[in-house]
Amino acid sequence: MKDFFRFDTDNERQELLVRARRVALSAIQQYDLEWDSIHFIQLSDTITYKIETSTDNNYLLRIHSDRLSKEEIRSELLLLETLNKSNDLNVPEGIASCDGNYVLDIETDIGYRRPFVTMMRWIEGEHATGEFTDSNAYKMGVLMAKIHATANDFNSPPDFKRPTWGVESFKRAMTKLERYYERFLSKEEWKLYQDAAEKVVSQLTTMQPSDQNYGLIHADLHTGNMVFKDNQPYPIDFGRCGYGFYLYDVAGTILELWPKHRWMFIQGYESIRKLETDYIRELECFFVMFMIENYCNHASDPRETANLIDEQKYAQAYIREYVNGNPFLFEVIEPVNMD
Repeated sequence: MKDFFRFDTDNERQELLVRARRVALSAIQQYDLEWDSIHFIQLSDTITYKIETSTDNNYLLRIHSDRLSKEEIRSELLLLETLNKSNDLNVPEGIASCDGNYVLDIETDIGYRRPFVTMMRWIEGEHATGEFTDSNAYKMGVLMAKIHATANDFNSPPDFKRPTWGVESFKRAMTKLERYYERFLSKEEWKLYQDAAEKVVSQLTTMQPSDQNYGLIHADLHTGNMVFKDNQPYPIDFGRCGYGFYLYDVAGTILELWPKHRWMFIQGYESIRKLETDYIRELECFFVMFMIENYCNHASDPRETANLIDEQKYAQAYIREYVNGNPFLFEVIEPVNMD
């Protein structure tokens, strides 16, 4: 049987999207929804569609890749259900089908594996446009701290299964990057990546997990996975949620922020949960780790190559500072000359 998410070429990608739309239309029939329209959103680790209705309630339909098992998808929905019980959080949550199932197994074209499908409550809001304000950054930090605090109280059942983000996942990412780095890195630049990766692994192996610094995290709360409504941020897309250090989650968000707003984010976070006094050294480690993992994820897609090349003047600057032991999180680091 062939993977449902097979799209190594542009032609296979188009075939996948045709296949996926048929699956989506078939899946909708298994829910008690009076829907008006279906709109394709994106193809990433899942294929997503917005399902619009004539009521105030809209929905998100997800077709899952083979990356996660049915148990892992169910566990994500269970965590989201717990987070939504908090008065401080409003996150997507799973919707049951007419027969009470939260994860559907939908028939598809002959020769392909049947994909898992879930339906989620849509979180209303808009993605931020333009430059973030101090208030935006502060509130984003508050939001992440509330997620960590609530998830920390979650009592997972014995069959709860989510990925772990740490040394082994980072090594797997580097192994993948080794196959594709020549698309956007020179030999010398790749050597700097390897030096940074060695230092990241060395630091990670010395970190001791505890209830205060480690637990269930979003693991992908970049600005594209937040929407704003009435000036408040709301998290979406928990598809990568799993176990990891809380600072890893923080790093994934501040990676996109200016130094001043990174500091505002930290202040917002610490208004809810205090960080350890020497957190900066570890946060810099996770910052570089998350940045490299991002490139690992995109390196295999030829459509991303131009963007990866453009970003290297910044990436190389951060990596050099990290390898040389210089602080950089709250400093304006000048991009390097890539000529």
